[in-house]
Amino acid sequence: MAEIVLFHHSQGLTAGVRAFADALAAEGHTVHVPDLFEGRTFDDVETGVAHAQEIGFDTVLDRGTAAVDGLPAALVYAGFSMGVMPAQRLAQTRPGAVGALFLDACLPVAEFGTWPDGLPAQVHGGSDDEWFAEDLEAARELAASVAEAELFLYPGTAHLFADSSLRSHDPQAASLVLQRVQGFLAALA
Repeated sequence: MAEIVLFHHSQGLTAGVRAFADALAAEGHTVHVPDLFEGRTFDDVETGVAHAQEIGFDTVLDRGTAAVDGLPAALVYAGFSMGVMPAQRLAQTRPGAVGALFLDACLPVAEFGTWPDGLPAQVHGGSDDEWFAEDLEAARELAASVAEAELFLYPGTAHLFADSSLRSHDPQAASLVLQRVQGFLAALA
């Protein structure tokens, strides 16, 4: 079974992020869900992004890095939207990563150097999601340049569609994301 660090999106550590983590834990995985916003949650993406800007995206990244202190090297780094920032940074820069799962976002690989040889990844995003649209090219480039990386697009979905606690939740697409993530994790064993 895998050990996973799952970083929340800009609306904070919502019940839906916890539910996603619980679904992975129910399969026998160990899942850590650090709270990068120190207990704060927000009603919409824009307000959460404004909070992240106020505290500074470097602070978000630093809190993500600090969250893995004391954890083993062999981790799967996962993130929803803004949470992809620390997940991708750690996957690319902290030795020992065994997998990367990016939901609703993907940064250009060059942002954090190079992609580690043999590191598998999945990127999940809505093909009609305005927030993901700005990351789609980076996601396509990762999937095209890394043999172990896959990109999955979900038509008709809104941003954060896999978070069951938000209005944007799409149960059918979210179920497919979870199924694909579970298959990815099973293949790591």
